[in-house]
Amino acid sequence: MIIAGKYSFNNGENVIHQQYPHLLSEVEQVIQLVDATRYKTKTSKEKTMPGRALYSPKRLNKAFKAEFTKLSWQDDRHNKIYCDYPTEYYTSDYKPKSDPKPARPYRAMDFIKESLGVEVQFGKYAFMVYNVCAKMTIFHNLGLIDAGIEIVPIKQFADEMSTGVSYFEQFVWDLEQRGVSNIDLPVLILGFDS
Repeated sequence: MIIAGKYSFNNGENVIHQQYPHLLSEVEQVIQLVDATRYKTKTSKEKTMPGRALYSPKRLNKAFKAEFTKLSWQDDRHNKIYCDYPTEYYTSDYKPKSDPKPARPYRAMDFIKESLGVEVQFGKYAFMVYNVCAKMTIFHNLGLIDAGIEIVPIKQFADEMSTGVSYFEQFVWDLEQRGVSNIDLPVLILGFDS
């Protein structure tokens, strides 16, 4: 695949070029190594595109994970932050049901190496915004990352996915309209295409 777009959020491109040039090279290498054509599948369930070969976000995500792992990036199995949700803010009228085996909630960063966080996003729009505007800040506040890279499809590529995913152009527009806050990390948004 190729990098088809770059957007520097909160001076992300300069910071990453100065502090993490070797890791940026690895990220670029991973993007180039993922051969999107290997992850097309025929779909019969799509009403608007029956029988058309579309890219599988799930399979592409696995391909990215395999390539980052080869380069010794810690993946989400190692980057979990467990959450202890507060209950003292419930009203006196609310009584939560007790769960005999509650699952312990967590947040995870897709990949981390040398304090650089990377998220590869094939999900809905809310996940992209959450990654940059919340999750990366949380991981920074916990001392795990100092900057981030978000890897997302551009619209042309997203239109060829078997599930509806968000895309680079939409994400960039919203970040520009939102602006930068004093708690935002430097993040480089990379849009890719096949």
